[in-house]
Amino acid sequence: MSEPKQKEKTILSKERHWYAIHTYSGYEDAVVRYLKQRIDSMFMADKIFNVIVPKEVKIKVKGGKRYTHEEKIYPGYVLVDMILDHDSWSVVRNTPRVTGFIGADTTTPTPLSNEEVTALLSKMEGGDEHTKFTVDLKVDDVVRITDGPFKEQEGKVAEIDEEHGKVKVLVPIFGRDTLLELDSLQVRKI
Repeated sequence: MSEPKQKEKTILSKERHWYAIHTYSGYEDAVVRYLKQRIDSMFMADKIFNVIVPKEVKIKVKGGKRYTHEEKIYPGYVLVDMILDHDSWSVVRNTPRVTGFIGADTTTPTPLSNEEVTALLSKMEGGDEHTKFTVDLKVDDVVRITDGPFKEQEGKVAEIDEEHGKVKVLVPIFGRDTLLELDSLQVRKI
């Protein structure tokens, strides 16, 4: 006697949604490339519209130099804008280095909410006003001021404002600790 087959959950959505897929860590950009090639070669452009790696631009200050770089917001994840049916699911799911859709279980992908997508896209498109600085200092580090009226003075980092690239440093002036707000390029770790 044969066992009854389990009913497979239907993968079907007539609406366009964003879905998150899990990938091998470090292969997010490769997955985007592979998936775009598969969309073209399998003529799925009418069901899979956009594939992105969520990234944001950050400003990093290291060794007294400031540079910008893109940083993944969610390492190991790629976002896909698509109409979900069995064919589009199969194209995405069988892309090299994709481990699966994010959802309640493996057979039912869960779309991202409009609020999540809007917040994420605005974070990605933020430009200079939302760009964050990354400073290679931490609170209580001893630093030397390299520029400005207090050049060559030593002090201790009291606070770091990564959003604006500023550092507050306690510097002894006339026997008292005075709090100075400086640009992160004006100090060097000792």
